Amino acid sequence: MPRQRITEQQRRDAGTLWRYHQLDHPIRACDAAIGLGSHDLGVATCAADLYLRGLFPVVVFTGSTSATTRARFPRGEAVHYREHALALGVPGSAVLVEPTATNTGANITRSRAVLEAAGHHPASVLLICKPYAQRRSHATIRKLWPEVDVVCASAPTGYQDYVAAIGDEHLVISMMVGDLQRILEYPERGFTVPQEVPRAVEDAYRRLRDAGFDARRVHAGAAATGPASRRPR
Repeated sequence: MPRQRITEQQRRDAGTLWRYHQLDHPIRACDAAIGLGSHDLGVATCAADLYLRGLFPVVVFTGSTSATTRARFPRGEAVHYREHALALGVPGSAVLVEPTATNTGANITRSRAVLEAAGHHPASVLLICKPYAQRRSHATIRKLWPEVDVVCASAPTGYQDYVAAIGDEHLVISMMVGDLQRILEYPERGFTVPQEVPRAVEDAYRRLRDAGFDARRVHAGAAATGPASRRPR
């Protein structure tokens, strides 16, 4: 079955979600970095660039695989991210790997454990992720590691350029819809801190959800098992 055509209204709604999901933190030096695994190798590219600019001394790449990433990263997201960063000039001594996490909460808690096991006890963390995962990732680390000072970073790109790089606008929109659902629902489950969601953002989310961009949403039947393995990747 052919995919639905994306209308101009849907593209405007996608732009609304894109802008909301990003936090626009000023980038500054931190004690360590965490690169969150996903389908987007640009996370590792961004991490390598920031390391080479001297913004942190060590990075943990974290992530196993998911249905979205298994074919692209068969040995695991974190492993492929590490290899990509090394190819871009990051020394192996500056890269740690956490290869088991399948959701953002586990990314955070297990990366913290990996850092501490290696003798790092950061007071500040540069959290590197996909552009539209910033807000939810920040809300997660604020819940699970509240004492650390967090700066969120992503590759600097606009929506259309990002879609062109990923090559699948339906996937990007569905991912953003999934992240917005989690921002709305996860605080009540204890997974994240609450976020203010403007009415225009929630309206855009509901229109896209109702139009069928719901492949990365958490469905009610899965609610009792917690967040594991359901993170948009």
